[in-house]
Amino acid sequence: MKTQFDYVDENYRRIINNVNEAKERYGRSGDSIQVMAVTKTVDADIVNHAISSCGISLLGENRVQEYLSKKDAYLPAAVHFIGGLQTNKVKYIIDSVDMIQSVDSLKLASEINRHAGRIGKIQDVLVEVNIGGEESKGGVSPEELSELIYAMAELPNIKVQGLMTIPPPHDPEKFLGRMQELYIDISEKRIDNINMSFLSMGMSGDYELAVKYGSNILRIGSALFGARIYR
Repeated sequence: MKTQFDYVDENYRRIINNVNEAKERYGRSGDSIQVMAVTKTVDADIVNHAISSCGISLLGENRVQEYLSKKDAYLPAAVHFIGGLQTNKVKYIIDSVDMIQSVDSLKLASEINRHAGRIGKIQDVLVEVNIGGEESKGGVSPEELSELIYAMAELPNIKVQGLMTIPPPHDPEKFLGRMQELYIDISEKRIDNINMSFLSMGMSGDYELAVKYGSNILRIGSALFGARIYR
């Protein structure tokens, strides 16, 4: 009888095969694309299996309290915070996350900068873009992106490393294409203290399309671990 560990192994092999096929199909065979395991509601032992058996080296955390309850149980892996982050919660994660992907305001960026400075750290971040203009999602509007990035470039203890988005479920290809255009546009500006090293987009339902439009971090949860059990 198959265990949940067996299903994770099978799912991971399927994901990697799909990613490799997409890279070949869209002319990205030589590109490095990271598969992030999104761990919301997933027990630490299952996450650790993905690390030890599948070779997952990047975890995505959505909720501060859940992350704090599990982080000491995890095997070694890089951790990115990808969920909405309140300014008063920054202090709880600043010393243990490798990147914060969900920065969408100068207020939040300034608080990250303050706490990073307090512990002598330069915190890598991505700027989250609300590419579909959805009220239910975080992210800076495309029209305000450049202004925010120029302001963040002045903060000494954060380093912008790229962009992140969650496109609307309807017509995702249109919005993924728009994000690629924004990413290229910001890259070409060559702003001091701004690197466009990462374009984080693509989740369980659209990660192959995201490969087409230049993503190099795919945030995959349910396709790897199965349907979430919310608690």
